[in-house]
Amino acid sequence: MKVEFIFVGTELLLGNIVNTNAFYLSNVCSSLGFVCYNQSVVGDNRERILETIEMSAKRSDIIILNGGLGPTEDDMTKECVCEYLNIKMNMDEDTKKAIEAYFEKKNMPLCDSNYKQALKPEGSMLLKNNNGTAPGFIIEKDGKIFILLPGPPIELENMTKDYVIPYLKTKSDGVINSVTVKMCGVCESEVENRLKDMIDRQTNPTIATYCKEGEVHVRVTAKAEDEKSANKLLRPIVKEIKSRFGVNVYSTDDEATLESSVVDLLVANNLTVTTVESCTGGLLAGRLINVPGVSEVFKEGRITYSNKSKRKTLGIKKRIIAEHTAVSAEVAELMVKGASAFNKADVIVSVTGLAGPSSDSTNIPVGRVYIGCGVKGNVKVEEYNFAGNREKVRANAVTSALFMMRRCILEYLSESVNG
Repeated sequence: MKVEFIFVGTELLLGNIVNTNAFYLSNVCSSLGFVCYNQSVVGDNRERILETIEMSAKRSDIIILNGGLGPTEDDMTKECVCEYLNIKMNMDEDTKKAIEAYFEKKNMPLCDSNYKQALKPEGSMLLKNNNGTAPGFIIEKDGKIFILLPGPPIELENMTKDYVIPYLKTKSDGVINSVTVKMCGVCESEVENRLKDMIDRQTNPTIATYCKEGEVHVRVTAKAEDEKSANKLLRPIVKEIKSRFGVNVYSTDDEATLESSVVDLLVANNLTVTTVESCTGGLLAGRLINVPGVSEVFKEGRITYSNKSKRKTLGIKKRIIAEHTAVSAEVAELMVKGASAFNKADVIVSVTGLAGPSSDSTNIPVGRVYIGCGVKGNVKVEEYNFAGNREKVRANAVTSALFMMRRCILEYLSESVNG
């Protein structure tokens, strides 16, 4: 069955808010085996909403409308659907009482317009909203299914989990399962080239590559009668991809990030970490600190942005910087060693580079970055040359630093076991 999405709200068209609901609903429907046919965004305008509903109903079996269920005049999704289907709305007394109780609990004034949300389309299935005042609705008519959901993400997601997913499962003729193989240290074109033979002969499962910030994700998707059968189709394909890319693969967990995989590695092996940053200005430490539980392993993060700070904080000699410049392999290595003098972390990572937008008197090219990583005193330094603006250079430097950390830790652990 084909599913189509209509997202209602002028704020979406103007870019005032990010449409995270589109990502969420598409994932839900595709995982249940539905064909996600089209997405539309329409402003708070009766004629345009009606036109979009009519167009969607001609080509799709299920139309999910999101937003426009509020109490104000420009909230008109429910009214437009009822007008299109030529059905009436009646006051639902239970919803009316729930709205009154909600406002009383919040100690907020209740306006007559709030009762608009208690109007229920005739013949519809009401979806209770346990996080707000706007209920959702499922309407089946003339072989089409209309699902109306509130706009706020927390309301949408909970309502979808409680009511929409169980309902849609009764309409699905199979499931679609996906596994995302996440990797770093290779570009998208290289990944696609190394998987070309698998991509060329794909039927079910299918393989698709996606470029992220400094990463490449390979999504493997299988359709089958049930989840067990889909997973059986996925396993050999995922295993082959992982074997081809080895250490470049850091996770196949949808919830995992590169930084969380690094922190998990540190925690599992009782290793502490310290960062010393120049051009990234604390972004690397920030990515690590975003991970819950990092306090077990993160000791310190220092920003040694200026040459003076590198000399004073890390003890790097003035003549070294003069001879090699601050953006050099020598300085990246000494940043690690200098940090180890005041901080006895097991893993120390340094970043120094030129993010731009223009070069300086050293004539070092914009995007040149050196990353140093020391694990238990064994220091390695790598040179990187990133393209793009200042923001992109810094973001890619952080991703590369995280991936280098992971590789160096794995190498250390491997040597410890074998040595």
